[in-house]
Amino acid sequence: MSAATDSIRLTQYSHGAGCGCKIAPAVLEQVLKSELGTFPDPRLLVGYGSKDDAAVFDIGNGRALISTTDFFSPIVDDAFDFGRIAATNALSDVYAMGGKPLLAVAILGWPVEKLPPELAARVLEGGRTACHQAGIALAGGHSIDAPEPFFGLAVTGEVSVENIKRNDTAHTGDVLLLTKPLGIGILSTAMKRGLIQPEHTGIATTWMCRSNRVGTALGEVPGVHALTDVTGFGLLGHLLEMCEGSDLNATIEFANVPVIPESRTYLQQGCYADGALRNWKSYAAKVNGASALERMMMLSDPQTSGGLLVAVDPASLDQVQEILEKAAVPSSIIGSLHAHDGGARVQVD
Repeated sequence: MSAATDSIRLTQYSHGAGCGCKIAPAVLEQVLKSELGTFPDPRLLVGYGSKDDAAVFDIGNGRALISTTDFFSPIVDDAFDFGRIAATNALSDVYAMGGKPLLAVAILGWPVEKLPPELAARVLEGGRTACHQAGIALAGGHSIDAPEPFFGLAVTGEVSVENIKRNDTAHTGDVLLLTKPLGIGILSTAMKRGLIQPEHTGIATTWMCRSNRVGTALGEVPGVHALTDVTGFGLLGHLLEMCEGSDLNATIEFANVPVIPESRTYLQQGCYADGALRNWKSYAAKVNGASALERMMMLSDPQTSGGLLVAVDPASLDQVQEILEKAAVPSSIIGSLHAHDGGARVQVD
């Protein structure tokens, strides 16, 4: 790589960053409206109607295919790291269904008149590296000339039908665990705005490149009633999807929610992602106890390649924590689920 190429800041070539590019939940509901309804295929075990992480298709003999796609614009300036993060994030959708990836194909958009092809090659190399670490091939893909750079994967996975984990099958009394801290959107916004302190530049990247492959093992635990990964809608958004799909309410203890400590520094300076504000506006009416700025913006902070949100039967909690510890995956108990009482879906204490 040349010195000129090394000096290019990829985040300056996109209006958004990572999963913060997601369309706000309220707007997405309008986009997904259709008079046709869902195509009646009994083999489609999970479709978009459940707002889940991926589609699941029954192929017989107790096996099912998982199909997902995820891509976004640069969340870091380094091309290789951008590729790794985007690929890790896409693979997470398979793990969040309790499955195992089989192969991936790339999705690349590149402003060929603005950015050199050598950088695009580095993005692909980062994606290829993440796939190799997951034990699968990056088997092909598609690229276009685009106004802004973007990259991601379409991933095919597999899962035993009995091990499928959805985000809408939680039970009353389930304990909620989270496996990565919040604050990625805040740190990436600080970097994009040129506010990040040198000693903080690699913190978000380290977390975003951590795989959620432990989801495959969690899929084998019957007491894990629901599973999802926390991405662009923030913790509150993805927890609300779980609550609404399962017809439950949730209580979370804000003091127990893991947060990247350095992100608080920038939040106190008023630095937060635009996506966090869009998220909050979409579901504020369904949340009590989060009107203070730190709670509002941290719990709505769009995560890129965020952690797994696990709803687990208390009787299986020790087993789940043992699996997480064996895989060197940190986790925090952040709350619980209970019967819907007709009020707000999430109470923040």
